Amino acid sequence: MKVLLTGTGGGAGRLEPGCRCASCAALPPGHRRPFGLVVDGLVRFPFRGLPAGYRSCSDGLGLSCPDGTRLLYLPQERSMPSGGTSRYDLVLIDLLERPERLGELRRAGLADDATVVVAVGLDHRIRSEAELSRRLGLWGAITVPDGTELEIGAERPVPIPREAEPPWRALLLGGSRSGKSAEAESRLAAEPYVTYVATGPDGAGDGEWAARVRAHRERRPAHWATAETTDLAATIRNSTTPLLIDGLGTWMAAVFDEHGAWEGDRAPVAARCDDLVAAWRQTPRPIVAVSDEVGMGVVPATASGRAFRDALGRLNERLAAESEYVALVVAGRLLEL
Repeated sequence: MKVLLTGTGGGAGRLEPGCRCASCAALPPGHRRPFGLVVDGLVRFPFRGLPAGYRSCSDGLGLSCPDGTRLLYLPQERSMPSGGTSRYDLVLIDLLERPERLGELRRAGLADDATVVVAVGLDHRIRSEAELSRRLGLWGAITVPDGTELEIGAERPVPIPREAEPPWRALLLGGSRSGKSAEAESRLAAEPYVTYVATGPDGAGDGEWAARVRAHRERRPAHWATAETTDLAATIRNSTTPLLIDGLGTWMAAVFDEHGAWEGDRAPVAARCDDLVAAWRQTPRPIVAVSDEVGMGVVPATASGRAFRDALGRLNERLAAESEYVALVVAGRLLEL
């Protein structure tokens, strides 16, 4: 199967006509044309009136070719294809808003490590080409220039520049509403199996906190599992999927509550931190954790507040020392440390 991508942009191309946003202003005119493809010089999307040997599938989004190779196109406005269990050799997908759809494809066996995943529908939802490349590297996808011809099923497959050795342990720090949770979720969005570890209360009796919890749940990919626990060390040691822990600040507050450490003995808190660090060092699965950066604000006015700040600060420092990847998130931007 030979696929010519005549355009890889969104409905109006990569540059929105007349748009003055920072994303559009940074690129030359005509950077990417609206999406278009030609298969084997014969078939265009939408897949209708097909030549002999070609067959439309997956609600009209897929194409089976005479050589046995299969293609799927998944634009932003279309849901996951229904039916079918055979893997695709090429997936052309809009990943900018819902990268978790790629995780769903992988979970269903419709895509695997040999599937070539190309991001299309590119427009000013992404702030820069550098940010696009960073995200695609996390998700195991590539982008190609307009006019690229991909030969799928050939002896030389298209290389996928996914991180060869993704960080096994990643720690994301940030202040309130910094975007740290969204970044953590994005890092694992294309994984077929993820367990989201929620360490905070469910918000019962607190309408404002319940609304925050609900917003997090709604943003999370539907196919992720959820574990609500403060026993992080055991959760890490027993994990069978990648973990996203959100977050260490609420966990520390819960541990202080459990041991009456706000005004009492804080030795049990230190022991829980020791156990967590030990589990983090030996985690059997990739793990991403979110934590609050507490050392950049006003010094707490109470001894208990200062004790909490110091305990979380020390935990952040210890986990960072045992992590392959650490970043500070500020206003939605990453500062790698």
